[in-house]
Amino acid sequence: MRNILASKRRHLLAAAAGAALLAMSPMAQAQDAWPNKPVKIVVPFAPGGTTDILARAMAPELTKAFGQPFVVDNRGGAGGNVGADIVAKSPADGYTLLMGTVGTHGINKALYAKLPYEPQKDFAPITLVAGVPNVMVMNADKARALNINNVADFIKYARANPGKLNMASSGNGTSFHLAGELFKSMTGIFMTHIPYRGSGPALLDMVGGNMDVMFDNLPSSMPHIKSGKLKAFAVTSGQRSTALPDTPTVEEAGQLKGFEASSWFGLLAPAGTPPDIVNRIQQEVAKSLNTPAIKEKLQAQGAIPGGMSPQEFTRFIDAEHKKWAAVVKASGAKVD
Repeated sequence: MRNILASKRRHLLAAAAGAALLAMSPMAQAQDAWPNKPVKIVVPFAPGGTTDILARAMAPELTKAFGQPFVVDNRGGAGGNVGADIVAKSPADGYTLLMGTVGTHGINKALYAKLPYEPQKDFAPITLVAGVPNVMVMNADKARALNINNVADFIKYARANPGKLNMASSGNGTSFHLAGELFKSMTGIFMTHIPYRGSGPALLDMVGGNMDVMFDNLPSSMPHIKSGKLKAFAVTSGQRSTALPDTPTVEEAGQLKGFEASSWFGLLAPAGTPPDIVNRIQQEVAKSLNTPAIKEKLQAQGAIPGGMSPQEFTRFIDAEHKKWAAVVKASGAKVD
């Protein structure tokens, strides 16, 4: 009997020790204590663009929810690939997130000959933050000087003056670039593409008159449209935007059947990030997107709030990749 009791006691002690070791493991500690230090949200573009605007709208909400600073870190370059690659190769501990885009996770795999990361394998999708239409804008002073009042005028001028108009974008392979390439291929015009390291720097040159036209995200262009510095010709979505109800779609204005090139933005973590952390972030983002203040702020800029589950966002990304691969092929756009 003593031997049986001693044996049971040894088993219980061993089980307790094992449970204690498991609780002390780095993964368990990381999940239980997360977050116990600042969390970085990498924006793969320069400050001032819609990706940056949305990240900075979410950061204070997540800071309040989790009690640790969520800090925006701009890492622009290569159409978002530089910042995306940084996150893909970061520890899967919940302390490095990416504000991904239709470019980094929908377009670039089909557009770039070599991509340093795998969009569908190197990340754990968290949630869609917002979807936005792009808007075709021109420097207002140049539009007046050239007597270009709408999309039809623009196409007419560009056909008569090939190469005289410069098209700015937030970088090679972004939705801005691809929307412009699609527009060029469907109208038969030629514009010189000038890529920047983000929408912010590109908009500065647009407003300053150094660039002529841009297919920008509506939220980042909206202040300049309202100020009269930029003239909005059309939105690139399939339907008109409630933020610019009097502005036609490109399909309407240019009689370009089937033209659609909208953008979206969402949070992702490195692949292997604990599901508990992913779910907690998703729940707080969805909660904040449903508050009147954030919802009204995004909708006023033409953005449609998201909040979908990680599983839904994963399926969404898969569908977007298929869609944009076909668009890239049809447009003939390619980046080495």
